[in-house]
Amino acid sequence: MSISSSQPFIPHATVAYVAAPATPPAEAQTLAAQQGWGEAVLLRRRGTALAWVAERRRPVMPDADGLRQAWQTAQPMLLPGFAPAEVEVQSARIRQSLALVEAVLAGTEIADCFEQSPYAERLAPGFEMLAAFEDEGDPQEIETLEFDAVQGGEVIAENLWVKASWLSFEDDDASLRFRFSFGLVGYEDVAADPVRQHYAAALTEALFPESAVISANPRLAALLQTALGVAGLNYVERIVYFNAPNGGAQFHQDVERGHLGVVFAQAHGGTGWLTLPKQILMDEIQQFAAGPANAAALAELLPQTKLRKELLNIVAERASLAQVLDAGDHDALEALLNRCPAFIRQLVEHGHCYLLRPGDLILLPQHDAEHCAWHTVFCLDEFMGEALSFAVRAA
Repeated sequence: MSISSSQPFIPHATVAYVAAPATPPAEAQTLAAQQGWGEAVLLRRRGTALAWVAERRRPVMPDADGLRQAWQTAQPMLLPGFAPAEVEVQSARIRQSLALVEAVLAGTEIADCFEQSPYAERLAPGFEMLAAFEDEGDPQEIETLEFDAVQGGEVIAENLWVKASWLSFEDDDASLRFRFSFGLVGYEDVAADPVRQHYAAALTEALFPESAVISANPRLAALLQTALGVAGLNYVERIVYFNAPNGGAQFHQDVERGHLGVVFAQAHGGTGWLTLPKQILMDEIQQFAAGPANAAALAELLPQTKLRKELLNIVAERASLAQVLDAGDHDALEALLNRCPAFIRQLVEHGHCYLLRPGDLILLPQHDAEHCAWHTVFCLDEFMGEALSFAVRAA
């Protein structure tokens, strides 16, 4: 198998499509080496392999003007090698977090872990654990822990929580996340209570102090303030991800009222990303669906003619496509976005793929439902990785 000579070259794209997912690993590595590219990695999630890709070269840091323009147009922006020193400073704490996850995977209650060192010392005296429970109505939940923030014996912020959840229902995907917020889960209006939002962020710092890679990074703060045109910012609605082999997140967006976007930092291991503005994603979907050469790929993905026709009808009208994307409940469109190798190849070849290593950051603007960076994530390793994903809001 060889790389197609007709493969388009996108000047800003640093990640190249190497080979089809069924290509043997040794052959994929040979193909990448022949081009003088980096190591070939397989984009694979939950038993579905989609593409072998490799970096042509490491990307360069964008300047402030480039960041500002990208943010205004909801274009994701990679900050390569931005914080490797900060990650190294936190290496011992990152190892502790990975050990915590191993304990959880072995069946240890998270509350039991947090009552022991080093977590007990980090929580005291600012936080008091109130309860630990599992929502039987949420099959992905592992455990939710509730806290109050306290000062001088007085409660200053109540009903803070951290919710640990699996990222999928698959037995062979051990990916999980710790999400920090407050109020009634699923109904909290996070933009309406900046005080509790602040203390939920402080709770993240206590349990996962490697949060400082983002939150105590003055260079990042200065860069974002310039790019976003704000005098100050806060990192809120924090999530700590642990992406396992065969795991990651399917295509989605993270729009939330009061938030400007998301900053994601790779702390351990690597992740592969496909990310692009919603409007460009719709362009890509429509282009793929209209291409006669893709008919066979669609027939293989959706063998039932009725489902294929339904998808093509939805995709043909931009308004209906936008509506179905936002609803996120259409099986045929979900299959195209997440399980179609030919469509993934198109996205890679059009410059929408990024590979993150420890110390790399990626910025995901989230202005509103129509102007936001959609994204999907893949674990690149045969071991558990860790990453930080924090929402950004103006101070």
